[in-house]
Amino acid sequence: MSRQIIRTDAAAQPPATYSQAVRAAGLIFVSGTGPFDAATGAIVGDTIQAQTGQCLRNISAILEAAGSSLDKIASATVILFDEDDFPGMNEEWLRWFPQDPPARQGAKLPVKMPGLKVSIAVIAEG
Repeated sequence: MSRQIIRTDAAAQPPATYSQAVRAAGLIFVSGTGPFDAATGAIVGDTIQAQTGQCLRNISAILEAAGSSLDKIASATVILFDEDDFPGMNEEWLRWFPQDPPARQGAKLPVKMPGLKVSIAVIAEG
């Protein structure tokens, strides 16, 4: 199986330990993507809604660079620092996916970064 690394400057850059995304087997695997500004690397937003929106903007840019889009997401993993933010994350999620949302699972953020509330990983059609 061949794989292609996906990278774009239109989304925040990950650390050197992983790629923004990888195309393999006709799918795009987007790494956990935080609410970081692509230009500055700073966290965008103080609320879970604002941070969820920024995560999805970054994911959208990565998928676009791969020739895909948000409407081709099959599965998402939402990783929250605080489970009490789940309702607010869902509120923003529904703005982006008002109909036929992707499959989704949740997890607890295993690291503590000041101000970081959410990270989202997705798998989309290539």
